[in-house]
Amino acid sequence: MSRARGSFGRLLRSELALLFGRRRTLALLAGLAAVPVLLSVVLFIAQGQGLDGQGPGFIGRVTGNGLFLVVAALFMCLPFLLPLTIAITSGDTIAGEAQTGTLRYLLTLPVARTRLLLAKALVALAFAAAAVLVITAMSLAAGGAFFGLGDLTLLSGTTVSLGDGIGRMLGVAGYVALSLTGLVAVGMFISTLTEVPVGAMAATVVVSVVSTVLDSLPQLAAIHPYLLTHHWFDFAEFLRIEVDWSVLASGLLVQVGWVAVFGSLAWARFRSADVTS
Repeated sequence: MSRARGSFGRLLRSELALLFGRRRTLALLAGLAAVPVLLSVVLFIAQGQGLDGQGPGFIGRVTGNGLFLVVAALFMCLPFLLPLTIAITSGDTIAGEAQTGTLRYLLTLPVARTRLLLAKALVALAFAAAAVLVITAMSLAAGGAFFGLGDLTLLSGTTVSLGDGIGRMLGVAGYVALSLTGLVAVGMFISTLTEVPVGAMAATVVVSVVSTVLDSLPQLAAIHPYLLTHHWFDFAEFLRIEVDWSVLASGLLVQVGWVAVFGSLAWARFRSADVTS
């Protein structure tokens, strides 16, 4: 048992080092980090040009308090950029190994297929967390540099301390990161179906886009609460006086369902698939 845990730990560390050592991964994280910087520059230049009231309400609040840059940057990245980077990473987990011919070699190590898939999943989730963390950290840095950080005025008009405000922003980031777990599971499942990683990446993005489109159709209101992307923006609860934890729990429960379904499908497919490359 201890030997199996040790081999799994070595595999996990190796996979983490491989992912975060890739230039592609660093480029993706750098691109995400650039979003809050560019947004803060645009908002700083546009101050006093009559743009107040345009776009989501919290974007106009960034110039008054740099803490709101965290929410604004995540809001801008959630519809496409974050799903795209998640799709690139999760879609490459198995299909990338199959394309390069290293999957068969990995399976010769003293690690069962289930443990290999679990290691891949943990690495993909680590990237999702890192992506959100990079956006959050750069937002706090850029927001503080351009607009300063101070007591946070919530959407209701109530003001809370800077420490409470930072805690709420970390809550926003944590909720967003957990909201991406379902997409990671979808990407991994699709990755087990093909040896073409680009195809798996594209299909994962399509799933996210289709979910967003379906969520915009009022005729399909009955299925909206169960869609992958429906609860992504519930992080706004952290900007209210009293956070409605039941709303956040409902959103995370949907992600648990997606992870359970597509994680099981990925496990069933990978465990029984013939590995030829």
